[in-house]
Amino acid sequence: MTQAAEAARTVIMTVDDDPGVSRAVARDLRRRYGASYRIVRAESGESALEALRELKLRGDLVAVILADYRMPRMNGIEFLEQALDIYPGARRVLLTAYADTGAAIDAINVVDLDHYLLKPWDPPEEKLYPVLDDLLEAWRRSDHRPVPSTKVVGHRWSARSSDVREFLARNQVPYRWYSADEPEGRRLLAAAGEDGTRLPVVITPDGTPLVEPESVDLAARVGLATTPEADFYDLVVIGGGPAGLGAAVYGASEGLRTVLVERSATGGQAGQSSRIENYLGFPDGVSGAQLTERARRQATKFGAEILTAREVTGLEVNGGARVVRFSDGSSVAAHSVILATGVSYRQLAAPGCDELNGCGVFYGSALTEAAACQGHDVYIVGGANSAGQAAMYLSRFAKSVTLLVRGPDLTASMSHYLIQQIDRAPNISVRCGAVVESAHGDGRLERLTLRDTDSGGTELVDARWLFVFIGAAPLTGWLDGTVLRDERGFILAGPDLTPDGRPPADWELDRPPYHLETNVPGVFVAGDARAESAKRVASAVGEGAMAVMLVHRYLEQS
Repeated sequence: MTQAAEAARTVIMTVDDDPGVSRAVARDLRRRYGASYRIVRAESGESALEALRELKLRGDLVAVILADYRMPRMNGIEFLEQALDIYPGARRVLLTAYADTGAAIDAINVVDLDHYLLKPWDPPEEKLYPVLDDLLEAWRRSDHRPVPSTKVVGHRWSARSSDVREFLARNQVPYRWYSADEPEGRRLLAAAGEDGTRLPVVITPDGTPLVEPESVDLAARVGLATTPEADFYDLVVIGGGPAGLGAAVYGASEGLRTVLVERSATGGQAGQSSRIENYLGFPDGVSGAQLTERARRQATKFGAEILTAREVTGLEVNGGARVVRFSDGSSVAAHSVILATGVSYRQLAAPGCDELNGCGVFYGSALTEAAACQGHDVYIVGGANSAGQAAMYLSRFAKSVTLLVRGPDLTASMSHYLIQQIDRAPNISVRCGAVVESAHGDGRLERLTLRDTDSGGTELVDARWLFVFIGAAPLTGWLDGTVLRDERGFILAGPDLTPDGRPPADWELDRPPYHLETNVPGVFVAGDARAESAKRVASAVGEGAMAVMLVHRYLEQS
C-alpha cells in the first residue's frame, strides 16, 4: 500500500462535548488534512470509544486523537487512558484551558500524552498545524501497520461459530464476521472451496482457509504463541486469569525466566466481565478485557512468554524439575510451578440447555453476543457479581433483562454497589426464588420454563437469550494423584495442609510448606483454585505476586 493510499484510510479523531468547539476543531482539521486523512469527531468519551472499537474491527488506522479535558462523565484523560488500550500507537493530544495545565502535565505520565494544546488554538497555522504535522510525521515513522483482519464465516446459531468468535475476541485478535447465508459469506465460502455444510470457516490474514478449526490450530495461524521457546524455565504459570497474569508480571520483572500457559484466553472469568468497578486504582471502573490486555502487555514487556490454547494434562516431579505435560504429549519443565487455573462456570442441568449451548444459551458474559441482543428480552441466571455486571452491560442493548436468582435476595453474594445499580436500572428486574426448569427451541433458544422454588409453580416465557452464571468448579482434575485437594476439588496449600501442625505424609523437607505452597515442594497455588480463596480480582492478583515471592524463597533454599 502506498503512503497516500494508507493515509486516505487513516483517521484523525477529535472529541469534545461542546458541539460548537467540536465542529470548529473538525473544520480546522479538514481544512489542512481532509484531503489525506479521514476526520472523525465525537461529542463524548463513550461515543468516541465505540467509534474507535468499530474502526479497530474494520482494520482502519488512527494516527492522532485530540480530546478535550473538561468533558462530563468521562474527562479527556480518562478517555485517552481507555483509547490507549484500543490504539496504543495513536498520538494523543489534550485540549485544555490555561487553568487546567496542571492536569495536562500530570496526564503526560498517566496516558503517555504526546502534547497538550491550550484553547483557543487560533490561529491554527501557528498553534495547531505545526503540532499536528510533527505528530503525524512521528506516527508515520513508527510501526503503525495494522494486523490484517481474520475473516470468520459461520452460522448465527452455531455453537462452534460462537466459540470461535469468543476465542478471537477474548484474545484481542481483530476479525470480521460474515454470515454463511449472506452474499459476501457465500462468496468467501466459494473462494475457500466450501459449500457451507462445515462451519465455521476461518480465513487467516494470509488467505488460508481453516474449516472447523480447533483452538490450538486457530491460535497458531492467527499469530498467537502456542509453543514454548525453551525446554526449561525458572517458573511455569498455569492459567492466565488475574492470579496467573499477576504471577507472570512479577516473576518476569524480577528476573525469573517465566512462561504462562493458558488453555483458552487470558483473563479468565474476570476477562469476560463487562465492568469491574471495585478494583483498586480504577474509580470509574475498567472492563475485564481492558485489564487483561494491559496485564498481558505488561507481562510480555518484562519478557514473560504467554502460550495460548494449550491444555495441561499432568504434573510430574523429576528430581529438582517440575514437569508440565500437555494434551498433545509434549511437555515443559521448570524449577517451580504456580497453579492459577481458576474456575469454570457450572453447567445448567435443565433439560434442553446442553442442546442449545451456543445457540441462545451462553455460559459467561459472551460479550460478542451483546449487540445482537438489541431490543430483545434477556434472561440471566445467577446472583453473584459476574451476573450483576453482565446484567448492567446487557441492559444497554436489551429491551429488558431479568435476573433469575435461586435465593431469597441478592445480598448473600453480590456487592452492594452492584445491587444499587441494578435497583436504579429501569429495564432490569430481579426474580428471586426462580430457576430454569427447561429450555426449548428448534436449533436456537425460543422459550424457557421457569419454576418458582417456593410454590413449585411453572411459567413458560418467550426467550432468545440466556446467560448463565451459577457458581464455579475448579479446573483441577488433571492434578489427581499429585497435588492434594479438598472434597470440591480446590487445591490445599500452606496452613490448610497442616491442620494438626504436622506436614503432609509425603512431605520430605525439614520446613513446613510455605503459605501458598502445595504438598509438592516448589509447586504453589494462587487465585480462585485455592481452597478458601477470596474469589476477587484484587486478591487473586495479590496472591499471584505473593506466590512469586515464595518461589524466590524456595529457589534460594533449593
